[in-house]
Amino acid sequence: MKKLKLVYGSDTGKTENVINNYLLDLLEKHFKVEVIEVLDIQPKDWNSHNFYILGIPTWYDGLLQSDWEDYFDDFKQIDFSNKTIALFGLGDQIGYAEYFCDGIGILAKSIIKNKGKIIGNWPKEGYEYIESKAEIDKTTLYGLALDEDNEDDLTFKRCKQWVNQLKNEIL
Repeated sequence: MKKLKLVYGSDTGKTENVINNYLLDLLEKHFKVEVIEVLDIQPKDWNSHNFYILGIPTWYDGLLQSDWEDYFDDFKQIDFSNKTIALFGLGDQIGYAEYFCDGIGILAKSIIKNKGKIIGNWPKEGYEYIESKAEIDKTTLYGLALDEDNEDDLTFKRCKQWVNQLKNEIL
């Protein structure tokens, strides 16, 4: 069974709830999963696996979640060569429509700059927002976008589809 490390930050608990209530059960069917909060991450953690999933909610006007923000200067220095990364993020496409899931895009650009491979791109179809740094192009996002404020009823379905996609891309 292929190993993956899931690194996340969560101030309100919504990202952690998505992991514990949806993603872990789905992922553990296909992968050996180690979960760590970004506030506890050590440099050695980036050398322990070749496959990572990063979870990040976007705060306010396109800001990184507080633990990711505190860690971001170090994150930008990581060599992601030979690493495969999938991203998921939480955002509010109505209340913060100009910044929907920006955290995904902010992390993705650093990963790409530092030679990482991103998988798990997600279709933009079905979302209604104005702008997002998570966009690769007009139809695709760098990772799974979840809106627990307005579309929590779609979270399980989206997580299930995304995990199946990851399984096909990585295995």
